[in-house]
Amino acid sequence: MTQATQNPVDIINARVTGYKDLQMLLVDQEGIIEQILLMDTVGKDICASAIDVAGDWISLGGVDLQINGALGLAFPDLTAENAHVLQKITQFLWDVGVDGFLPTLVTTSVENIQRSLAVIADIIPCKQAGAKILGVHLEGPFLNYQKRGAHPAEYLLPLTIDEVKRVLGDYAHVVKVITLAPELDPTGEVIPYLRSLGITVSLGHSQATSAQAQLAFELGATMVTHAFNAMPPLHHREPGLLGAAITHSDVMCGFIADGEHVSPTMLQILLRASYEEKGLFLVSDALSPLGLPDGVYPWDSREIEVKNGTARLADGTLSGTTLPLLVGVQNLVKWGICDVETAILLATDAPRQAIGLSGIAKSQPANLLRWHWDEARKELTWQRLLG
Repeated sequence: MTQATQNPVDIINARVTGYKDLQMLLVDQEGIIEQILLMDTVGKDICASAIDVAGDWISLGGVDLQINGALGLAFPDLTAENAHVLQKITQFLWDVGVDGFLPTLVTTSVENIQRSLAVIADIIPCKQAGAKILGVHLEGPFLNYQKRGAHPAEYLLPLTIDEVKRVLGDYAHVVKVITLAPELDPTGEVIPYLRSLGITVSLGHSQATSAQAQLAFELGATMVTHAFNAMPPLHHREPGLLGAAITHSDVMCGFIADGEHVSPTMLQILLRASYEEKGLFLVSDALSPLGLPDGVYPWDSREIEVKNGTARLADGTLSGTTLPLLVGVQNLVKWGICDVETAILLATDAPRQAIGLSGIAKSQPANLLRWHWDEARKELTWQRLLG
């Protein structure tokens, strides 16, 4: 992560995400943000070595709360023997603008889940180069069979506290988020139990009605996994899970902006209805071929074919993407769905908010991205500025 700098750094004329007007950022010799000040309040004695970003946007790096693998390794396939690949993945994600991520374990056997959790539990306490592992996202195995999508049916489990305990084993402290279908638990006991362990509950791969989803939110669920995908569509007489989430002020929905999982038009509707970064955050939902060229790749006991960054099973079932998180930011701007600042916030501050982390502020490591909007070319680009 951030390394100590030789000298303090001043960054001037910056549009800092979440702040009004141009700002000056003071970064100390340890690479920590010391101050964020309005340029109008700064005197004329600015250090000659200051970095003038000339009105470009400055943000923290991205945080990806749903990523299934990269560089050919699916996180459910983690073992002690291939753990070194995870270290390469953290550096790769750093290079594509991601500061932190939740390795996501899709539905598989309990044995595979436990093995992967054990490997990640050993790595998290170590000083990590590259993107930081913030915990694990379990996407399953407590999913509705009818909305399982590409998740293998043979490993789906009933949603009971006993089954949850069996899946988590000794690694509940490693799990940050779990995706489940709330309608599978008529007792209403599981969500409060998971919250008591400090695990954020996300609803997904579900047939929940609006009433069932609302009850789950009252019990403590605060997220929705890949909005629109693997859930009933919005309907004017039954809003369903997504309708309940959009109208709930304390729930945030993850969404994929690859142009395949959700139509750009529907994304525009979603952003307008959900108060943008206040109720939404971008995820990549990237699979193990992330960072590799298009082609056919193994995926559990099956194969997926990747074309133009979209992965599908042999029967055409949409499985995920192989596009990095920040491509979603660029897509939102390119499609004219939202302004530059909102698009950046959706991949940087909003996912941090969803799991209780702070956005860009004083006293944080200055892992900063610089975003440039080329008006003539209508193109948004980014580069790492510090970190």
